[in-house]
Formats: sequence, C-alpha cells, structure tokens
Amino acid sequence: MPPSPLPRIMIEPLVRMALLEDLGRAGDLTTDAIIPAGHRATTRLVARQTGVVAGIELAQAAFELIDAATEMRIERADGAAVAPGDVIATLTGPARGILTAERVALNFLCRLSGIATATAAIVAAVQDTKAKVVCTRKTTPGLRAIEKYAIRVGGGSNHRFGLDDAVLIKDNHIAIAGSVTEALSRAKLGVGHLVKIEIEVDTLDQLREALDQGVDAVLLDNMNLETLTRAVAMVAGTAITEASGRITPASAPAIAATGVDLISIGWLTHSVGILDIGLDFGQ
Repeated sequence: MPPSPLPRIMIEPLVRMALLEDLGRAGDLTTDAIIPAGHRATTRLVARQTGVVAGIELAQAAFELIDAATEMRIERADGAAVAPGDVIATLTGPARGILTAERVALNFLCRLSGIATATAAIVAAVQDTKAKVVCTRKTTPGLRAIEKYAIRVGGGSNHRFGLDDAVLIKDNHIAIAGSVTEALSRAKLGVGHLVKIEIEVDTLDQLREALDQGVDAVLLDNMNLETLTRAVAMVAGTAITEASGRITPASAPAIAATGVDLISIGWLTHSVGILDIGLDFGQ
C-alpha cells in the first residue's frame, strides 16, 4: 500500500518556487507569443518506461498554480506500476497554462518516479529476507521531504530526516572523541531519554566495544559478507543492524541474507535516474 500523500501545504511552496525560477522576470515568452489566450487543449501524461509513479500531486499542483482552470484526471496514482504507453493523467484546460507548467510538473514527476522505481527494484531483490531498504540524508537540498516520500512510495523506509531526529555517531565523531566508548558516553549524557543512538563501526572490535556500552542501532559500514555475517551474530538481536556502503541491486540480496535489519542506500536519492514521462497533445 502506498503511503499517504503529502499535505498540499508541504508541497505547494516547493512547486511555487520551481515555477517562479522557470518563469524568471518575463514569464513564458514562447508560449505567450505563439498560443492564443483562449485556446483550450486536452493532453496526457504518458509513461515512456516501465516503473513506479511518484509525485503526481506535485505535477498537479504545478498545472493548477499556473492556471486554476486546468483540470487533471489522475489515471495512475502514486505507487502504481506503469509500462510504456500507459496514461498517468489526463489534463484539460487552457493550453497556455499547460505548456507553461509542463517542465516543472515533469521535473518533479520524473525525478520522484525514478526514485520510487529504483527503490522498488531493491525492495523486490530482498523481499525474501527480513531486511528493509532505507534511504539516507544524501538528498537534493530543499527536496528532502518529497524525495523521502518517493522512497516510501517505492516500498522503502526512511532513515533520519535531519540531524535532530536521532544520534548517529560517524567515524569522524569517533576520531575526535578518541574512542567508541567515549563517543557513546558523551552522546548518552547529551541527549534526552527518548532519543535513539546509533553508531557507525568499521570493524568487529569497534562493534564489540559499542555493544559493551549499549546502543540502539549499529551501522555496519562497508563490511564484506563474512564480516557482516559475524557482526549480525555478535549483535544477536540486542540492537538494530544496518548495512551500508555501495549496495547495488546485484549485491543487495546477499547482504540481506546475512540477517541485517536494514540496508541503507544513498544513491537512491543522490544519483538515481529519472523515469521518462512525456506530455502528449492531441490524443
């Protein structure tokens, strides 16, 4: 089941900002010069590739913010699987408004659908294990909420939304603190009782030190399969285990089979490709 749509109040400022960037200082010179003001049209958003739809409501907001007279009938909601030629939505309204909003609408829709599609592929690859696929904070600045939403649409789960969600002690924190033990000690003194603490470890010795101190979750970074399997056995269910480090659709099943609880993947948001979707007139 896809997640609940994001509230309009969250997505509209992002869409409005993108439209203002595109309109610049003089508006859509091309469309205003060529298309008569009263011309109406019916168009379709059509999938060019197989994938999972995400971001349709951002696309709808783009068209409606440019011209409230534009009507969109959604045929494939977020979370729907599409194949080439499938109609995602039908638009009817002033042609000027549709053309002016087209690029911003497609930018959001293609980008988020690409994230959802890639996430769904990883989720499918590990479906026979207990591992959940989670994202990271490696998101496009300003677009974290909607990119993490697309992860959920694809069947994944979200890691931290920001630095204030939880404590995640990384290698640089440990280096400055001096040791795993000292970093954990300082973290426990510095946060409230409801704040979860996770620590990144690179070796089994670091893991053993962390477990001795007590921790809610351990991030097992760039470990090979043998080490990862031993790490999960050491934890023995006393903390959440998270594997990370250049995980791909090909490597994910074996990593998940080690018994880790989570697989975190940064490229799902920082370098994933789009899902090709087009706007077709006259059909």
